[in-house]
Amino acid sequence: MPVKNNNLDFLQNNLKSKDAIYRYFAPKMYGICLRFAGNEMEAQDILHDGFIKVFSKLQDFRNDGSFEGWIRRTMINTAINFYRKKSRETIFSNIDDKEIAEKDNFGIVNRLSKEELLNLIQELPVGYRTVFNLNVLEGYTHKEIGQMMNISDNTSKSQLTRARSILQRKVLAMVKEKMRVPFADFKVIRNNQTTDFVELLEAV
Repeated sequence: MPVKNNNLDFLQNNLKSKDAIYRYFAPKMYGICLRFAGNEMEAQDILHDGFIKVFSKLQDFRNDGSFEGWIRRTMINTAINFYRKKSRETIFSNIDDKEIAEKDNFGIVNRLSKEELLNLIQELPVGYRTVFNLNVLEGYTHKEIGQMMNISDNTSKSQLTRARSILQRKVLAMVKEKMRVPFADFKVIRNNQTTDFVELLEAV
């Protein structure tokens, strides 16, 4: 039985509807959890905890927006809380500003598969990964991210810059290895730097 977007009658707090909600939304939500997680096990933990929150608050959902959007926000908040349990030293790894590339481009990412890009995101330090996901893929502002993660706007901006720098270096290195051509042969284009990235990484 497909879940209608805003069908309050469907959202009865019973086992049958919970099972249907899980089967319908879990695959897409798992894709979102994977982007925030460092590995599949962490993604499964986030997904599990997220659906526990969804099911415990079904009665709180009102027909004033997308049901899927409500579940998505719950999963994102669950991911943030999951990593808040880690120390700030673990979440915000220190990287010398000199290591940050001056250019911040992603035109080259269309040479890589969705899975390869996802793996690169998962390799980011957890704080960088979380800020990158929230800003680039989920569309939150730095002010909103700061409030969600209890950090300053400037810290959020710094984490995003460093995340992009790391990703750019990893992408270029991977493409160089895959194509086996001189590194200098790759020209990185700044135009629409996040559009392709979002399309490739958005959960199916």
